[in-house]
Amino acid sequence: MTGAARTGTAPAAVEIVCDESGYEGEKLVGGVTDVFAHASVRIDEETAAGCITELRLRIRSPATMYKANHLLRSKHRSVLLWLLGPDGPLLGNAQVFLVDKTYFLAAELVTFLGARPALTRFLYDAGRRTADAEAFLVAANDFLRTTFRDEQPVVSPLDPLIPAIVRAVEHWGAGGQPVAIAHDRQTTLSAERVFTLRRSAPGFAGLEQVDSFTDQRVQVADFLAGVARKIASDQLKGSDDAEVSALLRPYLDPESLWIDEPSWTRLTR
Repeated sequence: MTGAARTGTAPAAVEIVCDESGYEGEKLVGGVTDVFAHASVRIDEETAAGCITELRLRIRSPATMYKANHLLRSKHRSVLLWLLGPDGPLLGNAQVFLVDKTYFLAAELVTFLGARPALTRFLYDAGRRTADAEAFLVAANDFLRTTFRDEQPVVSPLDPLIPAIVRAVEHWGAGGQPVAIAHDRQTTLSAERVFTLRRSAPGFAGLEQVDSFTDQRVQVADFLAGVARKIASDQLKGSDDAEVSALLRPYLDPESLWIDEPSWTRLTR
């Protein structure tokens, strides 16, 4: 029996901060990005402030707020390697959940139709190979968005942000502790959706929406999400940055929604 159980006191919540990259709501194909990345970081304000200060010293950009694209410029590659590597503040304190949005849509469509799961792979491969199949998936996406919104107005199964937050709670709460989240502001994170998250993730201890412009912890999470999305998207297209992928590897959630074996192998092995 644990001390908490003996005294009747609840264990303290693990506090994490989250941000995403590539989020277009329920629009999964035919948009700007093909990958959604959600980063969750266990970092305090002092460490985050130190990280931002170090990045400013290394990058020396006059920008008011740094974003992932600063790190992804070739001239700042050494800074990116520092952030992800063993001398940076993130290793062991961060996780990234990836979603291949075409795969996510194909899987939800097959579930909706009640078809054989093997059809998911067929739709996914066809959607990436031919313009006609891609157009079909765009139409299917629009149809499902309307249908799910009418039938399930609180949480649509097409929104990748919800499973991403659930996975963050599962990851950080694996030891049995509740998980409290500070998340970059999202209009989709309504009170109704937060209530649904409580039912979907038993360890969920609450969510506070914060401003990434003023919260440096969220800025750090934004760096990781943006870098992970770009590297994963490039890998999906067959462009391999082996050095950065190797450093990104410890952060990737093995439960990410991904079906393309070649790119996943390069990302995780």
